[in-house]
Amino acid sequence: MKKLSILFFTLTILFISCSDDDDNGPNPDPVQSKQASNIFAPQSGGQGTGQEVSGDFTKFDFKTGIVTTSDTEWDIAFRGTTIAVNGGTVTGTTDEPTRNGDAASAIATGTFANITNAEGLTFKQDANASFAIPTGSDNGWYNYNFMTNVISPIPGKVLVFKTRDNRYAKVEILSYYKDAPTTPDPTSDEARYYTFSYVYNPNEGDKNLN
Repeated sequence: MKKLSILFFTLTILFISCSDDDDNGPNPDPVQSKQASNIFAPQSGGQGTGQEVSGDFTKFDFKTGIVTTSDTEWDIAFRGTTIAVNGGTVTGTTDEPTRNGDAASAIATGTFANITNAEGLTFKQDANASFAIPTGSDNGWYNYNFMTNVISPIPGKVLVFKTRDNRYAKVEILSYYKDAPTTPDPTSDEARYYTFSYVYNPNEGDKNLN
């Protein structure tokens, strides 16, 4: 009788252990907090030159966290103050990259720390004659002060992205000038260098950004 009781107890422990393992499933990958510095986004023309804006976009991949020259493995791309996403269609501007992913973007209002989830945001993709992130001062991510000629990120605007392969990321642009000076001087500080903080969730479909 004692042996049967011990056997039943042992089998019960094994059953509970197996059930717990099945319920938990694989652990999700951790959400990543990073910073990208001095991403150069040159352009030709525009900004009072009277010439058409042109030049290749600088492409960035959230998965690897680096600038890339890949035609397919990129999520966002920079040229001057313009940001493209790898989703939708070409807008018609010169030298823009072909869209072949499913990336999209939304502009959330709040602090970087307080935007903890992409749920409920309205995401847009690039389209004919229209970037998902609007261009121009006070329209998207930046303000241009014509008195000082300084381009500054708009406080309280956080860029949230669905990546080309259905992951999510949030971005806070910190500076448009090389080495991110606290008080940029356009006569001495080189422009078109992006520094930004970002959080990337590597788990497909998971909108958590905290």
